[in-house]
Amino acid sequence: MLRVKGTNDFLDLTLYNFVIEQIRKHLGIYCFNQIETPILEHTELFKRTLGLHTDVVNKEMFLIKPHARTHHEAFEGEESEGEQLCLRPEITASMVRAFVDNGIQITPWKVFTIGPCFRYERPQKGRFREFHQVSMEVIGSAPVAQDVQMIKMLDRLFHETLKFNNYALLINYLGCPADRAVYKEKLKKFLDAQTGLCSDCMVRKEKNIMRIFDCKVETCQKIYQNAPHIIDYLCKTCQEEWQTLQHDLELLSVTFVVQPKLVRGLDYYNKTVFEFVSGALGAQNTFCGGGRYDQLVTQIGGKTDQQSIGAAIGIERLLLLLEPFKDSLALPHPPKLHAILPLALEQQMLALLLADELQAVGLCTEVLLEGASIKSMMNRANKLGAAYALILGADEQQKNQVTVKNMITGAQETIPQAQMVAYLQK
Repeated sequence: MLRVKGTNDFLDLTLYNFVIEQIRKHLGIYCFNQIETPILEHTELFKRTLGLHTDVVNKEMFLIKPHARTHHEAFEGEESEGEQLCLRPEITASMVRAFVDNGIQITPWKVFTIGPCFRYERPQKGRFREFHQVSMEVIGSAPVAQDVQMIKMLDRLFHETLKFNNYALLINYLGCPADRAVYKEKLKKFLDAQTGLCSDCMVRKEKNIMRIFDCKVETCQKIYQNAPHIIDYLCKTCQEEWQTLQHDLELLSVTFVVQPKLVRGLDYYNKTVFEFVSGALGAQNTFCGGGRYDQLVTQIGGKTDQQSIGAAIGIERLLLLLEPFKDSLALPHPPKLHAILPLALEQQMLALLLADELQAVGLCTEVLLEGASIKSMMNRANKLGAAYALILGADEQQKNQVTVKNMITGAQETIPQAQMVAYLQK
């Protein structure tokens, strides 16, 4: 049976766990608290927040169809037939739903979560149907300085903590609703004068016009090179915030590129949007992205708007960037392994007792119980990377001793079993 296309088996979690732990520590420095939200949500949550005409909602959602039940089989409190569930395609909407559902009163609410997301996409390098994200949110904070700190925090994580620099930071400013209304009219007028748009962009032009910039068709991209930029249609307040954002990032030594066509792929974004991209990832070059979402709380059902900003890191893409130079990272070394070799069936129980004693004091221990020859067991211990081989034969059992072989130097000596813990702890 083959694994599902677009999913991964992680057989060596050393780099994965290291990256997650570094991110946890880094976010802790900035006073973020970790929470958990379900991977199963109401489909309506994402239709309402991501936008009915986004690719995620239209094409990429994994919908859950419950098994048909008779009236007598139905569980108490089970979802009604009209309600539809899905596997979450992203996490920000879930985090905001948790904010509203749990009646959080103290803001700003600075939280993060780590976990899987699911999208039905064509798998390729850096794009999977099950993928993992770190999603971080600051809910209930209006100052543009909060945007600056979020971006600086991420830049420091990648450049200083994870120590790689083969990336670029792209930023744009989508303005307020009034700005976008003016801009959409200008963009519509521009597009109406063009020919050669793909069929998807023809639909986007009428239903969700700013989504045209997500198109990957080369002919469309050439047309959009001459499209008007939203940063040229900002109101006075938004223009001042846009200038402040750039100025403050420069003061904090954050290098960025203004990308006027950056709109992100989801409808809830406004004002600041950004992406960290790397050419080393190929076509799917964004490994972290985010922005401000000032109306999302009320869209989900909150009583008042909470100006907020968030970001998400794609773990699989980040691992692809780190893999080539993981040897330069301070990856944790595995504990010294002590391999116990019982030479016959009669010594196996003694081996288990000795192993239990070593494991009780925190010494990493493996017992080779396969009953092979001593040569085979020594080869096995070597392949496991054992620091010491602890040999138990008939003589050792009779004399209450253990023969200890240093697998690095080759030296060996015989130790009383009662002294083994103290000997190995040295």
